[in-house]
Order: sequence, then C-alpha cells, then structure tokens
Amino acid sequence: MQIKDLTNYLESIAPSNYQESYDNSGLIVGDYNQTINKALVSLDCTEAIVDEAIATGCDIIISHHPIVFKGLKRFNGSNYVERVVMKAIANNIALYAIHTNLDSVSTGVNAKICEKIGLTNCKTLAPKSGILKKLCFFVPLTATEVVKNAIFNAGAGQIGNYSNCSFSVKGEGTFKANEKANPFVGQKNEIHTEAEQRVEVVYPAQAESQIIKALLNAHPYEEVAYDIYSLDNQHQDVGAGMVGELTEEMDALDFLRHLKQSMELSVIRHTEILPKKIKRVAVCGGSGSFLLKNAIRANADVFVTADFKYHEFFDAEDKLIIADIGHFESEQFTQQLLLDIITEKFPNFAIRLTGNNTNPIKYLS
Repeated sequence: MQIKDLTNYLESIAPSNYQESYDNSGLIVGDYNQTINKALVSLDCTEAIVDEAIATGCDIIISHHPIVFKGLKRFNGSNYVERVVMKAIANNIALYAIHTNLDSVSTGVNAKICEKIGLTNCKTLAPKSGILKKLCFFVPLTATEVVKNAIFNAGAGQIGNYSNCSFSVKGEGTFKANEKANPFVGQKNEIHTEAEQRVEVVYPAQAESQIIKALLNAHPYEEVAYDIYSLDNQHQDVGAGMVGELTEEMDALDFLRHLKQSMELSVIRHTEILPKKIKRVAVCGGSGSFLLKNAIRANADVFVTADFKYHEFFDAEDKLIIADIGHFESEQFTQQLLLDIITEKFPNFAIRLTGNNTNPIKYLS
C-alpha cells in the first residue's frame, strides 16, 4: 500500500491536530504516495533502529517519539538526529511519528497503561479545549432529516457516548432569487418565505471539510446558509493523562509491587508511603509532572508517570503518592499498541516490533 493509506488511518484514530504545539508528529521523511511493503515499529527512532529497518527490509519506521523536534539547518552528520535522517533518506526509508496526538486520545498511550495496571472507569485527566466547533445551518423542513443524516455520517453530532446529537428550532427564511439563480422553491425576482429549521451540531475540528462537503451535497438549496463557531468547551475524550480505579483497593506498598510487576519495571522512584489505601490512580505516559495538580484535583491516591525533578516530588505534599517509573518504561507498551492498531486494519501488511531497546537510561542493580 501507499504511505498515505497507513497515515490516514492512524490519523483517523489520533488526529494530527491533537498534538501539542512543541511536537512534530506526522511524516518526517518520505512521500505520501510512496509504496511500502513492510513496517518497523519502535518507541524511538535511532541509528540502530534505521540499521534494523535496513537489515529486515522495512521501508517505513513508525515511532512514538519524533526524531526531529525542531528545524535542521545542516545535514552533515554532526549529531545523531542528522545521521538518522540522512541514513533514512539514503536508504529510501520513510519515518513517521505519532506522539502527543496518540497520548491525547482515549484509546492511546495512557489507556494502554491503565490496561496494564488493571484500571477501570477510566477518563481523561486533563481534557483539551479549542478542538471542538459548532455548525449552524438552515434547511427547509422537508429536507431536514436527509441533511442531518448526511452530516452525522460525516462525523458531526458525536458527544461522548452519544451520536446523532443536534438541536433544531423552526422559523422562517426569506430570499429573492435573481435571473441567474435556479431556486429550489419560489420564483425568480419574487421574495419567497419558506418554513425552515435552524440546526446546530458540534463536531471535532479535523472533520470540518468532510462535514461541510456532506452539508453542501445533501442540501437542496443552491446557496446554503451556514455558520461555523469555534468553541472553548473541553473535549472530554481528548487530553493529557487518564484517571481510573482499581477493582479492589490495595495497601500502598502492595500497589507499588503490583505496578512494578505489571509494568515490568526495574525501579520506581516514589514519595513517602501514605497510610491510606490505594483505589484511584492517575497515569500519564512520559513526562507528566505538569499534571500533578490535576491528579490531586481528581482525588487520585497515586500518580504514575515519569521525569519528576527532585524538588517537584515535594509538591505532592502528602496528598498522594508520586510513582515515577521512568519515561521509556511508562511508554514501552506503546509499541505493541501501534502494532495491534495497524494489524487490525491491515492484517496482510507485514509489520514487526523492533528488537532494540532504545532506552538511553541504564540501571546498575
């Protein structure tokens, strides 16, 4: 298949506009029309990963972390980033990253952590705002259901576990068609009044083009009246971190032992063991210290994440336990998540997990 077949599917699950402003998810090296036959999945894209792709005949590397985060001014191999990009280009290997957009969706990185720990009733810890829009349009009564169904099928009207959500109110629309018009109702050069409905629906910003296309195709009017509004509402299914509950509460030490086993950890850095039981758990794959206040507000008993600095551990203030399990360790199962996502959609596409451990941090036991 072509790269765009794969990337379009991945971005239907983790839309690129969900990534953070500092991120660089997407196709970093390659042509969307390039044909690919075999993929290598990894957490990071390093020189060893590119060498592995060459050795195993893979023509695309799908990594969680982008190899390029900021602009490159030179390509002379002076650092590992340049060398990776140069080697990939020289060997016609595409590089694709799916990073904070995969972190942000309810079926992504944090959901995988929750699954490994055994959490239920999971929800987004810090929902995103600014990624929802509202469409308001006017349609004659006789065509309302046809048009609504068309935009629902295009992705509008989905709110949490509910679909086909809309609000309608009846009114009257007026217009006067000129000589060049081809009116659906009314006569040319005469003011016409038509019973219409004003319909409002919410939709994710990335679906806008297909929704407007569906609206225009299904609407009977030659000129369709509609408005688009940007919303500040939070999208409850999209955002940073997750919080869920253990099926049975546990003593703090027992939970940390369970965490170490289920996440296959060598070590856990944690704050003071508190006497209360552990039931509610917040998680964030990768660097999650910015979510500490969210975890406290969510009444979490423990916050599982990575990359806490020394002084940040004090910020727990005995309100919860911080369990820093390491950046690589918190996201290591993302590789399997990506493989499962791709294999489910493209069962006949050749794909393999890396045999390299790209964790740059080593532990002396």
